[in-house]
Amino acid sequence: MKIAIISDIHGNLEALREAFSNIEKRKADAVICLGDLVGYGPYPNEVVEFIREKHILNILGNYDAAVLEKKFNYIRNNRINEFCMPWTAGELKEENRVYLKSLPREINLQFLDKKICFVHGSTRSINEYLLENSREASEVMEAFTGDVLVCAHTHIPCESRYGSKILINDGSIGKPKIGRPNGTYVIMDVKYGDVYVELVEFTYDYEKTAAAMEQKGIIKACIDNIRTGME
Repeated sequence: MKIAIISDIHGNLEALREAFSNIEKRKADAVICLGDLVGYGPYPNEVVEFIREKHILNILGNYDAAVLEKKFNYIRNNRINEFCMPWTAGELKEENRVYLKSLPREINLQFLDKKICFVHGSTRSINEYLLENSREASEVMEAFTGDVLVCAHTHIPCESRYGSKILINDGSIGKPKIGRPNGTYVIMDVKYGDVYVELVEFTYDYEKTAAAMEQKGIIKACIDNIRTGME
């Protein structure tokens, strides 16, 4: 069973389209999205509608939750978010708000002999960062009773083994933090006895996204991240 895992698209339609084309070429059996469809990027409605039209299994991200509540409960209260959160909330169509409200915060599935849990931040919180080799990741994986925990939120892809358990982070489709303006996702190939993980990095026309952000008046600090892959 070959599963493509995407997340943290953040209104970046150009990156999402390229990622989906890339995934189709790899002949994945399914695509699962770990949330944060909106925020930062210029196309929140178009991204939500793309995910809906493709019938991609999806969960709620912390930025999605913040936009729905119009509060900083789940995101940092900084200069970029002070602009981007209310801007996105104002842009989002009601039908897309209803869709985001319907999303679960966690999905648990079994493929072959593997119990796999999909979350945005962690099993403890929608906005907890499980960075590779961090104390938080060790604590969560020690308590985790499944075989594979798949998370997002950090925008930094990784695969870590904790004994027989695996922690996977797919990175970010539309707002990278890897020092390059490229999107990332994961191909997880589930077989009896083991799970094989491929961290995929892809290029796309990020200048097209940056130009749309400039046209819509999104602040420069956010546009710089799209161009550099650095926060």
